[in-house]
Amino acid sequence: MRAPRVAYLPDSYHEVNGVAHTSRNFVAYAERHALPFLCIRAGQRQPQFEHLTEIRTLELARSRAAIRIEKDLQFDPLFFRHAPAIRRELLRFRPDLIHITGPSELGIFGAYFAWKQGIPLAASWHTNVHEYAARRMNWLTRRLSARFAAQIEQGVEHGSLWATTRFYALARVLFAPNDELCTMLAKATGKPCHLMQRGVDTEQFSPAHRTRPLDDPTLVLGYVGRLSIEKNVALLARIEHELLQMGITSFRFLIVGHGSEESNLRTTLRQADFAGVLRGAELAAAYANMDLFVFPSYTDTFGNVVLEALSSGVPAIVTTGGGPKYIVRDQATGFVTTEEGFAPAIAALARDRARLTQMRTAAREYALTCSWDAVFSRVYDGYREMLSPAL
Repeated sequence: MRAPRVAYLPDSYHEVNGVAHTSRNFVAYAERHALPFLCIRAGQRQPQFEHLTEIRTLELARSRAAIRIEKDLQFDPLFFRHAPAIRRELLRFRPDLIHITGPSELGIFGAYFAWKQGIPLAASWHTNVHEYAARRMNWLTRRLSARFAAQIEQGVEHGSLWATTRFYALARVLFAPNDELCTMLAKATGKPCHLMQRGVDTEQFSPAHRTRPLDDPTLVLGYVGRLSIEKNVALLARIEHELLQMGITSFRFLIVGHGSEESNLRTTLRQADFAGVLRGAELAAAYANMDLFVFPSYTDTFGNVVLEALSSGVPAIVTTGGGPKYIVRDQATGFVTTEEGFAPAIAALARDRARLTQMRTAAREYALTCSWDAVFSRVYDGYREMLSPAL
């Protein structure tokens, strides 16, 4: 059976987020295995074509009318001007399937051309848009009573979920990063759903990049990601307060990332360093120099940053909601706990450095079993199942 010709239209590619990170690794996987692959994506450069054997790229600039959703995330209502270029490249490439990652400009175009040209559509779920939408209502609900606010947020979440699953129902096959989401999508859309987890580069993210002594008495608590409401980063200030009340004083937060909540965190956190957005060797060193990774989000579908921390030999503390709970092995590579459990878990490891060392080793060992090749090999198995016996 020949390899399917895949046209991939991701929501983001160059940005700093899970979709972009996965997308860059997907293209790299196609390049490593010389697979016929077309990536159509948004970017700052003018339309261009890159041809490397059967690997093709069409990058299209967003206009000045693009609406800023987050510091590095935009939606361009004028993106339709690129429709002729997208159509031409799809006709030239002749894909067996089109793969989209969500209801962005590219996702809408991908769904449209799949229908127009009679090409099977695959869709992967990467972002809990419905939960993001509910939390972004905070500007209104914080002014209301707790009961009324909860009703509004619940209504927004349910409505957004209904609309998003209707969009995903256009696809013939779906992918999601954890079993919980796969079950939800299959039930809501009536379409088969396969796992599309995340991998990690264990050479880039490694304990070898640590420059701090392992016996440094200051406990470095790390966070990497957007500093936004839906990431629940306000919990970091509460953790700091509770640790100080417990008598744990020798710690500092290392915050990597940017976002709308940065100014609030700078005001409320007394023992924190803000590194901004880091990439490459600087990011790898930042991870390796952490002692514990603190990730308070409930909305992440997977949590690339959690896996990168584990690969760096850094145990992670995550919530009982969202995808990261499927990555962390509770009590072995970190803790899966409620918000109330974050500070006590950190305090316990601050007082028991031998256990922290054991968790560091276990975290690294687990990460070594993950790889991007294994992730995308399973995605191609899903493609073949969808297209058989056409290939």
